Amino acid sequence: MNYVIFFSIPVLIYFLNSYFVKNKSFLNFSGEKHQKILGKKNIPLTGGVFLIIFLSAILFEKNMILYLFLVFIFLIGLFSDIKVLAIPSRRLVLQSMLITSFVYLFDTNIMSTRIIILDQLLINYYYFSIFFTSLCLVILVNGTNFIDGLNSLVLTYYLIILALLYKLNLLTGINFTDFQSIYLIYLLFLLIIFNFFNKLYLGDSGAYLLGFLFGYLLIEIHNKHQDISPYFIALLLWYPCFENLFSIIRKFNLGRSPVSPDSKHFHQLLFYFLKNKYKLNNFFCNNFSSIIINFYNFVILLFGSLDLYNTQFLITLIMINILIYTFAYLKLFRFKYKILRSNKK
Repeated sequence: MNYVIFFSIPVLIYFLNSYFVKNKSFLNFSGEKHQKILGKKNIPLTGGVFLIIFLSAILFEKNMILYLFLVFIFLIGLFSDIKVLAIPSRRLVLQSMLITSFVYLFDTNIMSTRIIILDQLLINYYYFSIFFTSLCLVILVNGTNFIDGLNSLVLTYYLIILALLYKLNLLTGINFTDFQSIYLIYLLFLLIIFNFFNKLYLGDSGAYLLGFLFGYLLIEIHNKHQDISPYFIALLLWYPCFENLFSIIRKFNLGRSPVSPDSKHFHQLLFYFLKNKYKLNNFFCNNFSSIIINFYNFVILLFGSLDLYNTQFLITLIMINILIYTFAYLKLFRFKYKILRSNKK
């Protein structure tokens, strides 16, 4: 990597972030109920801003159309962050339109799931393929935003995925050079440091951007490596996607809109458990909760990468994840509402 780039990026992030704070730009003023877990208000939501700025160095010339769509998905998140586009249903409609247009124009379709009936539909019905691929990307983008509630949780999760893809030499198959891979790893690592110490938050703009970018990369990788089981890709993305689907089911059962924010996501319950069980301060509890979740995911994803061609093995891992998640969620949920009931007495 060019040493000028290597040293200039953290300096630029620091001074630009300081400028945003000084001028009260992109700050987390809202303090909404589901955001109070973050512990502090008025932290700049600039993670997505830095991602879109520095991604231009590796994408603008080589893949301008992809970069433009990343800009568009970033803008939807940015307008959400600054409360211009505050209604979740409207954001969902805009996301769906944008992602469907991208899938259609870029011809980025999921080609195989190894489910015979579904694969026949994907092969024989082009518009079904567009719909299915778009739906998967929308689930991933919003799932990424759902899990963005702890410092460094989303950034570290995608850094783990990127590092595994680089280690397995899968990025070169989609013309992603070593420089691009190392550059993106370095950028995510820097943002993790700033995020860890409450200097910036990723924001909806950053969460949407990362979910969309990695969804595209993983679809391309699978289509170029048909021998790899599609369930390896599903395993890599299991956490944000399952968090989204689980939240939708949970909210339907409670008679709530599936797109409405709340404070009952897994990471929020884990934060509440550690804070109340062990009396940890907000800063430590926030980061420790994130480390626990990402350590678990690192072990599972690394284990899955040992046999990325074995569909049965990978499906078993996914099912184990779902069972562990559900069991842990119910235990954490009961703990929280047991404490709340006892406090009311």
